[in-house]
Amino acid sequence: MLQAINTKLLIAILAALASISAIIVHQQHEIQDARAQAAKATALLEQQKAQAEAQKQEYEAFRKRVEAERRKNSAAPTNEGKTWRTYIP
Repeated sequence: MLQAINTKLLIAILAALASISAIIVHQQHEIQDARAQAAKATALLEQQKAQAEAQKQEYEAFRKRVEAERRKNSAAPTNEGKTWRTYIP
């Protein structure tokens, strides 16, 4: 009878250890998945940041070209502000 109790106790202890080890393995797997997702998110954010920076630089270059073209092709006379003061009808 004592041997049966010892066997049942041993089986209960082994079952508890097995469930604890299963929980630990599951947690490790979840941690690895979370790390992988965090790495993907970080890479995606860095890529978006690089794209935004490149787009900003392209916009600045385009704005400077447009401004230069506007100044180059400006047909406004330099003394246009003075003409309305000296005009006598």
